[in-house]
Amino acid sequence: MNRDAKIYVAGHRGMVGSAIVRRLTAGGYTNIVTRSHAELDLVNQAAVAEFMNAERPDYIFMAAAKVGGIHANNVYRAEFIFQNLMIEANVVHAARKAGVERMLFLGSSCIYPRDCPQPIREEYLLTGPLEETNESYAIGKIAGVKLCESYNRQYGTRYVSAMPTNLYGPNDNYDLNNSHVMPALIRKAHEAKVRGDRQLVVWGSGRPMREFLYVDDMADASVFLMEIGAGDGLLNIGTGEDITIRELAETVMNIIGFTGEIVYDQTKPDGTPRKLLSVDRLSALGWKAKTSLHDGIAQAYADFVSRFVTGSANRS
Repeated sequence: MNRDAKIYVAGHRGMVGSAIVRRLTAGGYTNIVTRSHAELDLVNQAAVAEFMNAERPDYIFMAAAKVGGIHANNVYRAEFIFQNLMIEANVVHAARKAGVERMLFLGSSCIYPRDCPQPIREEYLLTGPLEETNESYAIGKIAGVKLCESYNRQYGTRYVSAMPTNLYGPNDNYDLNNSHVMPALIRKAHEAKVRGDRQLVVWGSGRPMREFLYVDDMADASVFLMEIGAGDGLLNIGTGEDITIRELAETVMNIIGFTGEIVYDQTKPDGTPRKLLSVDRLSALGWKAKTSLHDGIAQAYADFVSRFVTGSANRS
């Protein structure tokens, strides 16, 4: 990518999009186009077409999505499938009509079957049933992958799909009803420590295994793929390492300084038993994650404190 190329980052206010903007800015890219949801509703096809025709970006990082944790995915199924289908269909179609040849579409590792062989390779897509609790979101993202593949095949575009593993870091969502496991644990542990609680309740059995990637590493991988000219296809982005939810909870508690007991509420769902991505394809291209889990959690906690503890104290 040329440093003065016009680059549209869809979803720039979210955790993923804001990390991509940080990475692009640090890399010397100066012509970054963004729009807030109030300025451009990506579910509105006519508005997206008008925007794309007016701006005609050279590159698009497609980070806009309706996202949430296991509870939100399971309860708000209609919103998750409808909004994600509409967003990606509108952006991909309008981009092609406006002559945009390069795009990075960001999905999620939940697109893969629930009981995949581990680690999960890209070719395992559509080889088995999905995890039931996030099926609607997964189907929406699978449609995005196939949309990019279809436009590439028919129109000669170069829309590459990248599937990150579980992400965390600055600008994460800490709403306990809608967040993912990492930010939920960070918030629960902090609040339990402040209250002086003796116990901390964690959903599920603690046995499922998950892989976690610091969001700035994901952004670095995304820009890397565009810079090397990665074209068609599907690529996993991850660390290639996973831990149990129990180990994760214990690590978060140690970093935050909560010294009470962890209690597992096994009436709550575990979700997929294990979800470790194979990163062989990305590694072969020359990219590897740089941030350790311990360092990443410490940086995420510092971000939480600055936004919700120090920030709220300054506002009061």
